[in-house]
Amino acid sequence: MKTEKENNHTGSCRIYVGTSGYSYTEWIDAGFYPPGTRSGDMLRFYARRFPTTELNYTWYQMPRAGTVKRQLSLVPSDFMFAVKLTRTLTHEIDPQRWQIEASAYRNGIVPLLQARQLAAVLIQLPPYFNRTPSNRKYLASLLNKLHGLPLAVEFRHLSWANDRVFDELKQRQVTLVSVDEPDLPGLFPALDMLTNTDLFYVRFHGRNAKGWRSGNLQHQFDYNYTEDELSEWIESKIMPMAGEADRGLIFFNNHVSGQAAQNAATLIDLLKRQGLEVAGHA
Repeated sequence: MKTEKENNHTGSCRIYVGTSGYSYTEWIDAGFYPPGTRSGDMLRFYARRFPTTELNYTWYQMPRAGTVKRQLSLVPSDFMFAVKLTRTLTHEIDPQRWQIEASAYRNGIVPLLQARQLAAVLIQLPPYFNRTPSNRKYLASLLNKLHGLPLAVEFRHLSWANDRVFDELKQRQVTLVSVDEPDLPGLFPALDMLTNTDLFYVRFHGRNAKGWRSGNLQHQFDYNYTEDELSEWIESKIMPMAGEADRGLIFFNNHVSGQAAQNAATLIDLLKRQGLEVAGHA
């Protein structure tokens, strides 16, 4: 049975496609950035090609309002950001400090909220974060602490692929991130489960099974999607979710040698061929 909100869905979903991060010097050699592009100029160039990006640096360090303001000054007013939650709230949790960290995170992204350019906060959980009572309790507390922000949760452990989890996310209007990654034991499966009609969120990590658990990011995310693979995702998962959601975010994390940017551009073309509304492209 659909909720009142689902029944009111207009059927017009605006899809934003981009990459996970944009500051990669190897993308100069790959031809995405002009020769000699400085890291501080990359976002300005990037925003000419894509309408959104996923900020990765906020996983390594707490976002600061001043830095975020400078980034906003480099992009158009309709450019949207997804911002990864800091690792001290997902991977390196201190029971005594995490609530302080969550408050600091909120303060750091205030400029994005004020500019109405925050598409989502990505809560990427590690593969060892399985569905235990203590982890369930922590995640519920974290979602409560971040309530009011547009939240999206990416599970990496298979144990979270559970109807009770999906129902809880629906109640909270939190987006379940759909992932494409290698078909390896214990990993969260690729699903088209929509838990929030405001937003669907897809992350393409690549299918490099051999390099996935290598501990080397250059090996883990070295993968180039074929047009057939992307078309299959559109037909089997993206179109069903777009039929129920108001907005979609799709990011490519296979950053090696500029493959993410290439695949994102291909996906945009494929989505347009299907008649879907793609942000930043007529």
